[in-house]
Amino acid sequence: MNDGDLAGALISALDGDETGFAILWQAFQPPLLRYLRVIVGEAAEDVASETWLQAARDLGRFQGDLSGFRVWVFRIARHRAIDDRRRARRLSEDPYDLTIPDRLVLSPDAEVEAIDRLGTRWALAVIATLPRDQAEAVMLRVVAGLDVAQTAQVLGKRPGAVRIAAMRGLRRLASHPQVLDRARTRAVLPAVESAQPEGV
Repeated sequence: MNDGDLAGALISALDGDETGFAILWQAFQPPLLRYLRVIVGEAAEDVASETWLQAARDLGRFQGDLSGFRVWVFRIARHRAIDDRRRARRLSEDPYDLTIPDRLVLSPDAEVEAIDRLGTRWALAVIATLPRDQAEAVMLRVVAGLDVAQTAQVLGKRPGAVRIAAMRGLRRLASHPQVLDRARTRAVLPAVESAQPEGV
């Protein structure tokens, strides 16, 4: 969906149209979830739900264009993520207490582990290894598609600080051992496939 359609949906949503809000949700939910998965991990869907509930509740007070709405939604998400992390810290128990059945660590089977290492989950997990400020900058700039000024608004930082955090994060990712291994594997696979005789 293009920005013109989304701008129209925003205008409709501001006038109380549920369909307009649903269109905005469909457009922004995927990048919002990817961002939150890096920031809060398994709680991403819960935090995203809290984000959209607050957005629906406060939409009447929102003033701005589509770009402003994008920033507004990601700022709400960031604040809900911060709240979630605080709540988790307050409620944290000893993670090594083996007397609590929920705390027992079971190793996943090989198939699940292989699937998790592929694609988006793998990339989000690698990004999550970055320092938090770099991970947020990379997620908002590269994955969510916000520009430097919008990212700075969401994070409450200066644009220069966002540029530096994103650059450092991308450099770290480029030299990350898992990224390098994956790049080497992909470089080897085409060579192996082309070396096989025809019909094999």
